[in-house]
This record gives sequence, C-alpha cells and structure tokens, in this order.
Amino acid sequence: KKRMALTLGQAWRLGWILLKAVLRFIFMIMNNLAAIPSYVLYLIVLQPVRLMDSRTFWHIEGVMFKWLLAMVSSWGWAAGYTAETRSSTVLRHGREEEPTAQHNNAVKRGSLPSDSEWKRQRGSTSDQKWKIVTSNVALSYMFSIFTNYMFPRVPSNQPLGFAASRCSPLIICGGNLTMTLTSSCRGLSPNVMEWGDDVRPISEEAAVVIANHQSTGDVCTLMMCLQDKGTVVRKMMWLMDHVFKYTNFGLVSLIHGDFFIRQGKAHRDKQLFLLKDHLDKYYHSRDRKWIVLFPEGGFLRKRRETSQSFSKKYNLPFLKHVTLPRMGATEVILKSLGPQQENGSLAAGDATSSGCSNTGLLKLCPGDPLGLQWVIDITIAYTKARPMDIQTWILAYRPPTVTHVHYRIYPIKDVPIETEPLTNWLYQRFVEKEELLAHFYETGAFPPPKGQKEAVSKEMTLDPVWLFLIQSLALASGYMWYNIFQYFYYVFF
Repeated sequence: KKRMALTLGQAWRLGWILLKAVLRFIFMIMNNLAAIPSYVLYLIVLQPVRLMDSRTFWHIEGVMFKWLLAMVSSWGWAAGYTAETRSSTVLRHGREEEPTAQHNNAVKRGSLPSDSEWKRQRGSTSDQKWKIVTSNVALSYMFSIFTNYMFPRVPSNQPLGFAASRCSPLIICGGNLTMTLTSSCRGLSPNVMEWGDDVRPISEEAAVVIANHQSTGDVCTLMMCLQDKGTVVRKMMWLMDHVFKYTNFGLVSLIHGDFFIRQGKAHRDKQLFLLKDHLDKYYHSRDRKWIVLFPEGGFLRKRRETSQSFSKKYNLPFLKHVTLPRMGATEVILKSLGPQQENGSLAAGDATSSGCSNTGLLKLCPGDPLGLQWVIDITIAYTKARPMDIQTWILAYRPPTVTHVHYRIYPIKDVPIETEPLTNWLYQRFVEKEELLAHFYETGAFPPPKGQKEAVSKEMTLDPVWLFLIQSLALASGYMWYNIFQYFYYVFF
C-alpha cells in the first residue's frame, strides 16, 4: 500500500509538472507574440526621433530592451530557479539536510545568522504580504487564478498530498510571473547569490565582460543578475553564437546591435573582421558600455574533451569545469575599444584633456567617449554542476535551485594587449575560474578573497510588482497594436 501511495503521489506530481509546463509554454508564446512585435512597432513609429536625435532614440530602445530581458529573467524567477530556502534545515547540494556541525559552529561564530535572528531580520513569513496591482490583463489574470487554485505549488521532493501540510501559499503564477500574496511557506525568498567584487560602482563605465559558458541558461542568468546594475542591461552589447539569430529573440538582438559570431576555423578571419567593423559602427554611436562575450567559444560539455586534448598536447593547464578560452574576439575587442597603448598594455584613456591623443590604437579628442576601463570576470556556478538550459527556464520541469555568480574586476591598464601576453593573461583567468568552481562544488560556496577569512554573498532579487507591470504593459501593447491593425484592415479591405 505504501508503494502504491508513493506511485500515486509521483503520478500526481508528474501530471502537475506536465500541466505547468504546457501552461507556461502557451503563455510564453502569447507573451512573445505580444512583446516582440510591440517592441519592433514602437521603434518603427519612433524613426523620426532617430533622425532628429539618435541618442534619445537609442535611450528609449535600451529601456524597452531591458524590459524584454526582464521578461526572460522572470521565466526562471517564476519557476523558483533562483529561490533560496532558509529554515532549520540546510540547503546542501540541491536538497535539504539537518544542519551540520560546521553550519552550527558558523552560527555560533556569528558568520551565519541563527534561525531566530534570520526570521527577525527578514520578518515573519506570515507577515510578508506583498501588495499587488489590482488591474491586470485578462489573459494573465485567467492563467493566474487557474494555476493558483487548481494547482498549488508543490515541493519537488514530496507528493501532492503533502503540499498543504508544509506550506499553503497563495500564488499568482501567470506563466512568466510569480507573485506571492500571502504564504506560510517558511523561508522562501527569490534571489541570485552574488559573490566577489561589487560591480555597481562601475555600471556606467565601459567594460568587457568575460564569462564561463555551460549552457544556454548562462545568457538567461546574466540577463537576470544584471537587471539591478543601473543602466548596464540597456547599454550592453552581446556577442553570441549565430544560432541565436534564428530564435524568437534574434530580431530584437539584431535591432539592439548585438553581434552573432560563427564558430570554426573556416569562418574565423572573416568573423573577426566583421566583429571589428561592427564595433566601429555601433558601439560608440549607440552609447554602449558593457560588452559581454563567452571566450570559450562553446558549451562546456561540447568543448571539454577537445580542450583537454589541446592542453595535454601543448602542456597547458588541464581544466575540468571550464575550457581553455579562444583569443580572437577578446583581442579584437580590446584593440578596437581600448583607449591607449602603454608598454604593451591598455591604459585608461582621458578624452577630456586638451588636444587629441593618438598612441597606436585610437585617436581621442576632447568630447570623445572613453574607451574600455575594466575587464569584469564573471563565473557562473550551478548546484551539483547541473547547468540550466533555456528549455528548463521555459518549461520549469526541474526542482527550484539557486544560481551563484562570482565577480572579479580588473582595471584595463593591467591587461596586456600583445597576443602572447594576452593569451597567458586570459588563460590564467580561466585557471582561476577552475579553482573557484572546484571550491564551490566541494563546499557549496566560493572561496573568500585573498586576505579575508570568509566569503560573503549578496542577494540579488527581482521586484515582483515591477515584473508584473512590465508583463501587463507588454500584453496591453500587443492588444493595442492588434486593434490598430484590425482597424486599418477593416478600413482598407
């Protein structure tokens, strides 16, 4: 009987996962059909602004671009892939366990808050009642009510029947958006855990971002964790595989000015030439600041074996959690956007000084935008080394988990520009990533910075009311454009 009850619970849970995936998929299709055409149509209407004041036009485009990326971010946020559970149990390797002696000692030392202290800091969960805007688009509201009352959120490790005994949340789950009105689920708090340097102070300065690449979910993770970093998202430029050009977001990225690069030796020289031309045309003219690339040139699972063989052949570091980076795109970006060259390294430029400077890379005159000022090294870590892909973000068939992001900042003057020194410098960054990830997968945390005894993580959260308003605006815009086209169709046809 116990075996049959367990099987029945598993069947209920599987049925809920399938139904939830179908509902999310349907809503996201409708969301994309509303949001992406609306983005394009708004920009078409604003073309006179582009002719008169291109800077204002691209400012408006950047704001809408950030909103679209926030919608993508909300897919994983709504699925609980950035939800950290804090309770009398410890979240370890993706499952809850009783506190270890190490955990209890950390609480005694004060490096971790006690359960009662954590509740005091965050407030009793039963008192956490989030305000909700009463007006919503009818379609979103319909899905919300249906999924809320018919299918409450179920812990992934328990059958449906146990849901009420552990928590009784009232959740609006409109495909991309999850809003908690009241919840007695103890300790559920949406967040991305961020480690290392604080990048907010340099969010308005030009920087190149290098990140490890494990799956398509890495892009979604960066879209999420950079949302609260000032104007970074709306002023950033992405370098991504050309396959993304043919996705639903490809048209948006083309308009925004992202670059799609084709991998392989046969395309290498041509692609690097096209990249330099693209940077010259669009980076400064559209007031871009951060440029994001994945130097590994492919997913970890696809490149690991080739990278390790290359390492053995040329006596290079043997890497398991990352692969050796490729140099082409990084070198082109640094040489194209770096302000000056000083003793084989890039130096922070000063475009506001009197006269023009021309020291090998760029000619800088008063009033010109500064070149790159920083290199930001981002390391993304997933629980149990299981990366998220875009299908998981959309369908939400995996249990909730926490994503960890580590930042390290380097002044551009410390980065060599010549090919061989730059290669060694970039290799060293990925050796450090290997050490960071090895430590994380062993301990569940990134190591502390040099000179410090303990690493401190920061919590990144998304505002549910803000996400709600963006979703509503997208659906309302889609409905508006539909009515406009319907009106003209009836008038002319």
